[in-house]
This record gives sequence, C-alpha cells and structure tokens, in this order.
Amino acid sequence: MRRLRRFYGAGPLQLTTLLGSFAVAGYAGVRLLAGDWFAIAAWFVGAALVQDLVLIPLYSLADRALRGLPGVAGRGWTRTLRIPAALSALLLLVWSPLILGPPERYASATGLPGGVFLTRWLLITAALLALALLWRAARFLRDRRKRHSGHIVGKVNDSGARGS
Repeated sequence: MRRLRRFYGAGPLQLTTLLGSFAVAGYAGVRLLAGDWFAIAAWFVGAALVQDLVLIPLYSLADRALRGLPGVAGRGWTRTLRIPAALSALLLLVWSPLILGPPERYASATGLPGGVFLTRWLLITAALLALALLWRAARFLRDRRKRHSGHIVGKVNDSGARGS
C-alpha cells in the first residue's frame, strides 16, 4: 500500500475510480465513433476552433463593454450577467446541431420536430437570466437591510438617556 502511494500518489480507491472512468469514456467513445466518425471528429475540432478563435474574443469584448457601462463596474452586475450568458453559450455550443436545425437522422432519433430545440434553448436562456436577476435582487435587498439596520435612530446611551 505504501509503495502504491509513493509510486502513484493516491490510494487504490482513487486509482480504481480513475481506471473505471477511463473504461466508461473509452466505451462511450467507441460507441460514438462507430457511426459517422469523421463528422463527429470534425464537429469536435470545429467546436474547439470556434470556441478559441471566435467565441472567446466575443466574450471578452462583451465583458469589456459591460464593464464600461456607467454604474455597472464594481457592483456585481458583470457576474450576474456573465454566468447565465456563459451557460447559455455552452448549451448552444454543445447542442448546436439540434438547436440550429437538426439533420433528419437526429429528428428521427429523438422523435421531436426540429424547431422545438431552438425554442427550448431560448426558454432555458431566459430562465437562467431570470434566476440570475432574482439572485441579484435578493442580494441587493439583503445588503440594503443590513445597511439600514445599522442606522437605528434614537439609540439609548449608557446613562439611559436617549441620544440623537
């Protein structure tokens, strides 16, 4: 056991879990690539290139423009809008073949018409943004209560007399 920890750096449970996850990933990869492997590989490479060459510069420009708006910088609005936008973009990237118009084989495999995926993605995006704005409003109200609770008018001083 000590020799394994010294050689590997962790215990046997971690090694077993890691090997099991590699086995599951390998099985999923073999099953995935058994169909149209070239199209799937091209989609993965294309997704990585689009992410690195197009989306990251767009994220950066949008974030910089958002921080440049008056009253936004330093008030938490960038995180409030950044998180749902990033999650929505991730969903779009992963499910883009279905959202942007599924090929006929996807429609027959899912049993759903093509237009339903775009609508669902837009609804999920709206729900993520609504949740983020509700979270921001709740934090704003909590902070506002904390500020106002510290300013109690007419405190009683040590002698028992009311002060101003």
